[in-house]
Amino acid sequence: MLQISLMTERHRLAKLLRVSSKNRLIDQGKQVHAALVRIGYGSDVILNNDLIDLYGKCGRMDMACDVFDKMPETNVVSWTALMCGHLQQGNPKSSLLLFCRMGYTDVKPNEFTFSTNFKACGVLKIPENGMQIHGICVRTGFEWFPAVANSVMDMYSRCGRISEAEQMFNLMPIRSLISWNAMITGYALVGMGEKCLLLFQKMQRQGEILDDFTFTSTLKACSCLGAIEEGTQIHAYLITRGFAFSVQAIVSGALVDLYVKSGYLFEARKVFDQIEQKSVISWSSLILGYAQQGNLKAAMDLFRQLRESNIWVDGFVLSSMIGVFSDFALVEQGKQMHCYTAKFPSGMEKSVANSIVDMYLKCGLIEEAERVFNEMPERNVVSWTVMITGYGKHGLGREAIRLFNEMQVEDVEPDGVTYLALLSACSHSGLIEESREYFSILCGDYRIKPQVEHYACMVDLLGRAGCLKEAKELIHNMPLKPNIGIWQTLLSACRVHGEFEMGRKVGDMLLELDGKNAVNYVMLSNIYADAGYWRESEKVRVSVKLKGLKKEGGCSWVEIDKEVHFFYNGDERHPLTKEIHKILKEIEKRIKEETGYPYEVRFALHDVEEESKAESLRYHSEKLAIGLALVHSGVEEGGRTIRVFKNLRVCGDCHEFIKGLSKVLKKVFVVRDANRMSRQLLYRYGMIVMLILFSPVLLAKKSYHDYFGVSLDRERRDRVGNMKEGTEFLELCGFERVGGGKFLFLPRDKVDMEVLKSAGTALNSAITNPFFGLLSK
Repeated sequence: MLQISLMTERHRLAKLLRVSSKNRLIDQGKQVHAALVRIGYGSDVILNNDLIDLYGKCGRMDMACDVFDKMPETNVVSWTALMCGHLQQGNPKSSLLLFCRMGYTDVKPNEFTFSTNFKACGVLKIPENGMQIHGICVRTGFEWFPAVANSVMDMYSRCGRISEAEQMFNLMPIRSLISWNAMITGYALVGMGEKCLLLFQKMQRQGEILDDFTFTSTLKACSCLGAIEEGTQIHAYLITRGFAFSVQAIVSGALVDLYVKSGYLFEARKVFDQIEQKSVISWSSLILGYAQQGNLKAAMDLFRQLRESNIWVDGFVLSSMIGVFSDFALVEQGKQMHCYTAKFPSGMEKSVANSIVDMYLKCGLIEEAERVFNEMPERNVVSWTVMITGYGKHGLGREAIRLFNEMQVEDVEPDGVTYLALLSACSHSGLIEESREYFSILCGDYRIKPQVEHYACMVDLLGRAGCLKEAKELIHNMPLKPNIGIWQTLLSACRVHGEFEMGRKVGDMLLELDGKNAVNYVMLSNIYADAGYWRESEKVRVSVKLKGLKKEGGCSWVEIDKEVHFFYNGDERHPLTKEIHKILKEIEKRIKEETGYPYEVRFALHDVEEESKAESLRYHSEKLAIGLALVHSGVEEGGRTIRVFKNLRVCGDCHEFIKGLSKVLKKVFVVRDANRMSRQLLYRYGMIVMLILFSPVLLAKKSYHDYFGVSLDRERRDRVGNMKEGTEFLELCGFERVGGGKFLFLPRDKVDMEVLKSAGTALNSAITNPFFGLLSK
């Protein structure tokens, strides 16, 4: 009777542990753990295995490992349960290490042990380890166990070895529905949507019963292919079969994702509204869809509904929403989102922190980005790369280099994207020798293979420096096939430096390589227009119209009182259009009188009268956005920073206009375009920046005791890069050119001595140019 009673107690404890494990009831599980130890079952293998499973599923791997290590005897279930725990908690490496450790014991793995570790290899994308485990399966006879064979296929697919996955699938003696789904998912993972759809059709012909996973993977393939017709056919098939969209959230979510990615937001919303238990993926997919189509109001309304629902918001959704604010540079909403992330444990994830840093950088708030970056408890390669990219966009090349070196001291290995960010930062700051040095290091790193994008950065750098022949030779000698983008980079450099003949040849080549891209025609047309070949320029533009090609229109936006206002070139739809035009005319007149700002009519690429060109420049989208901001804030000196953002590159005239406007109004303007961030500072603070920039030779009194001078010797020219724009900026701030351009002098009566004193330490310690690259067009 006693033995029967004890057995009953043991079964009751085992049942309680499994219920606790299933429902993630860690506190109840701990109570059961204490009870079984007190009763005398502390060494029971089965109960200890249940404890390992419980602690693993509840995220307490420390306790799971403690139970495992104290077990006097273990079996294959003990080892496999601990491996599963590591894998479920996002630590596949520990699972593989445990598998290796198991090999030194008498315990032999079973099909579930192999399956778990194939999944670990797939997550880590280490096919070599997976192939070794596959070899063990072949030798031990586990290869064709269904769970093992399906896991092998999944592992090869996740590692990009789709041919090995296909071979495994074709050799399988018996295929289950899971096998078919694994292969379809594999095709979808590597972007082979067509094969995915063909296998889906083959399944139907062979009479296989399709389930939710089959439809989900196939719809994902349709999304990747943009195969909206096939996707709608599957949708129709599900409707005719009486599919319950309201309760089948996974398939319905895949349909929402398909319609969103195909641009059919109305259909996506219809499916979304049918779902009773909406998944977080469906919410985020539709929110991003609205944002990508520029419907920020709908995106924000939907996000508000998500916040009011009881759905647990994960790190992916938080990162995605922050990404929306980053792309549109919505500062206030971005700050609110930063506060909102603090309410969720997932807000502490590295991916979320990385998104916050990126958001602040894209909004021009470098100090905020640095603060978040420095406060991160743990940083990965993405964290460092985001920060390096941000410094590059702001023209802080030296800071980017410093951070790159610091990253390596912290034992974080840079990847190809990190090198790309670093080369881009050097390019924007005119750091030619540094770029060459790091590009050479990249080429010598056996772990990273330089891509076309890395060569494009070097071409961009050489192009900015005027070394066009060297840039062209680099393209011809590179071991990779040049893409369209790298030739466009060279063509842009040809236009900047007025290299008409080379530009014409590169432009003609681009039209042959990519004759369906309107951008190439526009760039070539601009080359002709700059050189005064108006007839040829117009001919190129006419061919664009005849071919029905369209170039993305320039669009700028500004955030005022938490509302975003969009403008296109020549836009007159805004209700305050008359006020905007009036204030722009007034401020242009003032800038011209106080700074001598002339319209850069060469940027109005049409063969018309100068007055008409000047008028057309006034209607550029970025000027309209600035005009609206001035209508709201007034033209008084100082005040809040004005931030304007544009989807394309800011033209040279608008660049000069904003610099003059900043000086006249003594107001900070932050302008972000498709290439970089430009920050035009108040005149008095611009003085400090100039002092820091030229600190090694500044304040050389020479024989002119009434002047402060700046020497523009060869060393300084090499260090700061494009001196032409630098001297223009200094002259804009009041410096006067003397001695054939070698020296610039500022009359002492124009100097604010308080500003000079506040520069103090910076004058002696500065070794870099934190501002100069921002002025490069």
